[in-house]
Amino acid sequence: MMRQCDATRRVLIAAALVLIMPAMAQAQSVADFYRGKSIELLIGGAVGGGYDLAGRTVANHIGRHIPGNPGIVVRNMPGATSLIMTNHLYNVARRNGTVIGMPTSNIPLEQRLKLISSDGTNARFEIERFGWIGTPVQEPQITWVWHTAPAQNVDDLRKNAVRMGATTSSADNYLLPTILNQLLGTRMQVVTGYIGQNEIFLATERGEVQGNNTGLSNITVNKADWLRDAKVRILVQYGTERLPGLPNVPTAIELAAAEADRALLRFYAVKFSMARPLMAPPEVPAERLAALRAAFDATMKDPQFLEEAQRIGLDLSPLGGDGITKLIQQVQATPQDVVDRLRELLARPK
Repeated sequence: MMRQCDATRRVLIAAALVLIMPAMAQAQSVADFYRGKSIELLIGGAVGGGYDLAGRTVANHIGRHIPGNPGIVVRNMPGATSLIMTNHLYNVARRNGTVIGMPTSNIPLEQRLKLISSDGTNARFEIERFGWIGTPVQEPQITWVWHTAPAQNVDDLRKNAVRMGATTSSADNYLLPTILNQLLGTRMQVVTGYIGQNEIFLATERGEVQGNNTGLSNITVNKADWLRDAKVRILVQYGTERLPGLPNVPTAIELAAAEADRALLRFYAVKFSMARPLMAPPEVPAERLAALRAAFDATMKDPQFLEEAQRIGLDLSPLGGDGITKLIQQVQATPQDVVDRLRELLARPK
């Protein structure tokens, strides 16, 4: 009888372990997986630019908030307005949560607009399948000019030709002045071929170009002395509304006269609400993606991260992974006639 009771007890214990162990393994799996590993953060912009600055600042702190405390290794992969990096992340990178990326904000619009890959064949990804982690900043682009440029305001940009530096014809620093030229009658002449933002800054100082369109932090952080010394003037901002820090600078949306033009600009401005997006490739296990999202949210409240961001002048306005996912859905739901008009406008002779 005692042997039979012991056998029954062992069966019950074994059955309980069968039920308990998967839950224990699941609770420990994320920490166990990441412990002793490194996460590679691929940045789709050049070293020293706004994406690089934001990405490296997050990388300095997010590892402390990921279970298992993995190291973060940053690797820049610029090229084709970060299409190269995005294709790599989608098609080549490990899908286990050890590789994440920060593309340019053009990427979330690319499958609709096809500005980087005109027939879509070079954009080898489905934007909805990425796992969105968050963005540390929601940042509009701005149009700025050097203090010697013949432009004090937008009316002057209509009267005078101003040379603007850009990287490629698929980047915002080319597209935004092109849009403004078409909608508002400005006369900005865009010079492409610069590797990155730092090269455009140098070209401005040398007098090769007279201004640029860029993310606001590229000026407020990387060239704060230019603002302090009144070496540059900010003439237009491209968010959905004026920033508190730029109360006297008009948005492109409010400058547009027709509602159709404003609708077009509002569609394009969605990307500025995810200005420095972090994403994971498809098929990352759900619990690891959730851990990365939670770690991002915790990093945005981390006193050490906040101190560094303040010290370098990074103006934080974070948005989590769920928020970016909703913006992606909004982009995908935009009426096709709005998208087609923007594509047609950008295809007109410059």
